[in-house]
Amino acid sequence: MGSQRKVPAPPPLPLLLLLLLCTGPAWPDQAAYSRESSAGTTLISGQGLINLGQRWGSKSPLMHTRANLTEVTSIKSSFEFRTLDPEGVVFYGDTRGGADWFVLALRGGRPEMQIGKADVLTTVTGGPKLDDGMWHKIELRSEGRFVVLELDGEVALVVGLHSQQTQADLSGQIRLSLGGILITEQRLLNPLRMEMDGCVRAGTWLNLSTPWETDLSQELQPCFTWISKGSYFPGTGLAIFNSSDFPVDRSEVSIEMEGYDVSTWNGTVLSLKTSQGEPVLTVTAYNETEEFTVKFGTQTSTVKMEPFHLDLNLTKHALEVSDGPIMEDDTHDWLSMWNEGMVLAFGGVPDGTDDGSSPYLHGCLRLIRIQGQVVDLDRATYKHNSVSSHSCPRMRLPGVHAMPVVGSYMY
Repeated sequence: MGSQRKVPAPPPLPLLLLLLLCTGPAWPDQAAYSRESSAGTTLISGQGLINLGQRWGSKSPLMHTRANLTEVTSIKSSFEFRTLDPEGVVFYGDTRGGADWFVLALRGGRPEMQIGKADVLTTVTGGPKLDDGMWHKIELRSEGRFVVLELDGEVALVVGLHSQQTQADLSGQIRLSLGGILITEQRLLNPLRMEMDGCVRAGTWLNLSTPWETDLSQELQPCFTWISKGSYFPGTGLAIFNSSDFPVDRSEVSIEMEGYDVSTWNGTVLSLKTSQGEPVLTVTAYNETEEFTVKFGTQTSTVKMEPFHLDLNLTKHALEVSDGPIMEDDTHDWLSMWNEGMVLAFGGVPDGTDDGSSPYLHGCLRLIRIQGQVVDLDRATYKHNSVSSHSCPRMRLPGVHAMPVVGSYMY
């Protein structure tokens, strides 16, 4: 009789939950393949291009998969990752129903690994910044009691972990997820914001062919082929803040908005309402005429669009618009109302357009500043999932040819 082929046993996997296996080349225009499952969820191939930034305000992951530990035969993983977002969860994995877990995230633009195993919690942050909008190859591997994170071929982080409560039994399942975690946030050693406006590509996870599942009801958004830093509003949603999040400590509130080319803006750029829902301020862009219409109280003014910015200064009884008139309204103390709390929205008017303004904004805000503070849309009290907090499809710049983007997104 010929010798019988032996099935290799799983290697020692003290940190199996973090490991992925990537095969095949990266195709820039490859979208994630998906199909409907019988359970009402969508099944997605992990080999394609996946946009993680589609679930604002939720701690739940965008997608997840699971497999029996006995099916895992590799403890090395790699994938490609791109973002302009400085903070958020990229990947999570666990075993024993979440008793042992691993998180790969960004904090301050740098990679961070957090590991929980039995009685031990550990975290480490460091290495080069990855929030530069470039594609980076990430490789994770286990070397005994150490986890090694390699970025673009160079070792960036090494974490050692040893628990006296070692679990020798490798039975059960491993769970993996992207863009969120499967345990409560309170179990993290160093809490962080979950949402990640970023993309991954070129990966099969572990050595498995199991597809990922998502219960996202709408169609998955694609990744832009080329991106620029900014907040992108596709004309379908808005972001809402409480004005008291930006307290007044002087005689005016300054709001600055910049774009790569504001003549591409169309729709409501900014709106401000009282806590009772009464309109105070609405700024609407019309790209056909390259004008802004500014409504402040009962007054309306039209100003020409400047190439790259719009500045507003709200005082106790007036509003000053850059290169426009001073609009006075002494019916209220606007600064006191600002500090008490009004509804401040970018990209639309909350609760419909009852004030007669145009629909949601279509365009890219390269930068938003209030009182000199850069506004992060991920810190909003509400943000529509279609709004990209940190990345825009690259627009036409002066002297530069326009570049195409993935799928039906052609700007």
